[in-house]
Amino acid sequence: MKFREQFMAGMIEFDEIFDYTEDWNFSDEICTLREYLGLTEEEEDIWVSQSDDALELFMTKERSEAEKE
Repeated sequence: MKFREQFMAGMIEFDEIFDYTEDWNFSDEICTLREYLGLTEEEEDIWVSQSDDALELFMTKERSEAEKE
């Protein structure tokens, strides 16, 4: 499972994103970091243009909304 899937399932905390990013940096993966993490384009844009905190808030809101369904 990718980071996003695990986070949305409540299996890991958001801070794990930094471990995943480090793993990608030292891997032979040819995919982008966004693909490796399983982020959507919108999530990647928030992360890049705003901050880690903004992405965490956005994804936490997404997870909460998904749990209500």
